[in-house]
Amino acid sequence: MTDASAPPNPALADISEPLDGVFRIETHPRSANTALVVDKIRSVYPHQQIYGKFCPVQGYVDAPPRELYEWLADTRSLEEWTYSTRGFSRDTDSGLWVGYDMLNADTKIYVRTEANPDAMTVDYHCAWDQGEHLWMIYLMRVVDAQIVLNKPGSVVLWNNCRHPFYDDNPFPDTAPPEREEWVGDLWDMFWAGHQVELDNLTAIAEFRHHNGLPLTPDWMRT
Repeated sequence: MTDASAPPNPALADISEPLDGVFRIETHPRSANTALVVDKIRSVYPHQQIYGKFCPVQGYVDAPPRELYEWLADTRSLEEWTYSTRGFSRDTDSGLWVGYDMLNADTKIYVRTEANPDAMTVDYHCAWDQGEHLWMIYLMRVVDAQIVLNKPGSVVLWNNCRHPFYDDNPFPDTAPPEREEWVGDLWDMFWAGHQVELDNLTAIAEFRHHNGLPLTPDWMRT
């Protein structure tokens, strides 16, 4: 990585031991994560045939839904449960959060989080390289598991839509000059990659809940 790489941050500082099933770029380099993702993909069922223009993942989390929602509603939670987005800070000019997607050197990611506490929806509006048009939309909803599964905890529903810009970078002038990969090149791996990240989310939230820790750690409350 170059000098523009994301700086160290206190994500997961309240968890002193490695968590089984959590895959982050700090502990599993991209080559290892790619092998994990590819193992989850079955070529006999092509991604396009199964998912088309959508990429849904969902799962149960043994943690209180309101607390889980509040953690996810803070953009900085992405530093903890996503595989590779790091180093977020608020851009005073635009009001957006700006960080780095460590999948590629010098690749900035811009995020605006739109959260609705009544519906417990958390939508991350994102884009690589520029913050003028946030077209990568990550739609998430936290549901009280007592209502839908008749047991305590949460259900997380997460979906992405295949925006046309995944097929062709509409802002090539904003991209790092040496980068060859575009985020849309990874679309066929989205389901498996997002499942890895949902597993991260689940493991972190459940560890904190089971050990009496707040789901939103102290470093995110400042």
